[in-house]
Amino acid sequence: MQRQFLITGASKGIGRACALNLAQQGFYCVVHYLSDKAGAEETLALIKEAGGQGTILQCDVAERAACAEVLTHYIEEHGAFYGVVCNAGITRDNAFPAMSGEEWDAVIHTDLDSFYNVLQPCIMPLIGLRQGGRIIAISSVSGLAGNRGQVNYAAAKAGLIGAVKSLAIELAKRKITVNAVAPGLIDTAMTKLDSLVLQQALQLIPFKRMGSPEEVAAVVGFLASDAASYVTRQVISVNGGMF
Repeated sequence: MQRQFLITGASKGIGRACALNLAQQGFYCVVHYLSDKAGAEETLALIKEAGGQGTILQCDVAERAACAEVLTHYIEEHGAFYGVVCNAGITRDNAFPAMSGEEWDAVIHTDLDSFYNVLQPCIMPLIGLRQGGRIIAISSVSGLAGNRGQVNYAAAKAGLIGAVKSLAIELAKRKITVNAVAPGLIDTAMTKLDSLVLQQALQLIPFKRMGSPEEVAAVVGFLASDAASYVTRQVISVNGGMF
């Protein structure tokens, strides 16, 4: 039976690259999206063009009850996920004194609460497979080092790391690995910067360039593979040597 991987936020950017990488490894990829159905369908088309298989799935990872309903129904119909990439996330950057409650809540609910909202309905069915498994959370360099104007985002991404390290201990006896990948400055729609800000940011990167979604996906792909069966509770940075 083909092993299934759920990739949240896979309609574009890092999520899409992860889905394509996993499909190339032979996983059946469930391409999650919130509002960009066209993007999710494009991701799925690229998967199929490359000889892979998958489907699309819509839900709001920030809405606990609705997310649980959608995922539970899918699992009942199609079986448990062997792996999950928790990638869906947003930014609402602002200096902390000016940050609104909505900007704080939106990022925490989408970037941190979604770890629970997505994984909680998936864990017991995954354990029931008795095949091991893979959980990979996309954190950020901001969660490791902080960043001006991103107190909310850094808090959420740092929280993911704590969650990963704790869940890895709980699931180790089930041969389910739990790891985080922490990208640095990656060339996606989420990180579009004006030229001056970009030049300042590049000064912090020894490689003097942005990373690509595919470079992040390559690490995710390794963690998903059988070759990474003894790698758990780790945070792997993909940041061009920022620190």
